[in-house]
Amino acid sequence: MHSLKVGDKVIYPAQGIGIIENIQEEIFDGQVVRTFYIRLQNNNTLVVIPSSSAAEIGLRKPVSQKDANKLFNFIKKCSVDISADWKDRYRENFEMMKSGHLEDIAQVFKMLFLLSQVKPLSFREKKMLEKSRELIISELAASSGLSPEKINEKLDRCLASCLKNLKTGPVV
Repeated sequence: MHSLKVGDKVIYPAQGIGIIENIQEEIFDGQVVRTFYIRLQNNNTLVVIPSSSAAEIGLRKPVSQKDANKLFNFIKKCSVDISADWKDRYRENFEMMKSGHLEDIAQVFKMLFLLSQVKPLSFREKKMLEKSRELIISELAASSGLSPEKINEKLDRCLASCLKNLKTGPVV
């Protein structure tokens, strides 16, 4: 986290893209601590994080452009289980979303999307599906330089491919 500088984009788990507005040395409990001031893009909230807590929180740089391109293949190929009890499924998905790892979020997204094609989602699951899509799109747009609209289109094509595979037989 020492390589971060003002203006860098970062991923704040379960919240999405933020931009480092300021980095200050501050005194906490008699010790000098490097502190990040991060403005979250989705709701304009300012978050203050000591650098010593950044890794524990899961703060990270967005994936590389190369990894952004790999994510669509991951979504197409990753297997998901849509048969679990909704309470267990929700708890597991919540933990995966909280991790902030893009592949975890993509698995939640794919599973909820495929499940929504089979049966109506609960209110909480609908919100989680929307949030997972938003997090994927915002990070990939930041990484790839493509517009959120273009990323959304690529994501829809990827999901259409998953649906086609679902109808022809492979286990999702």
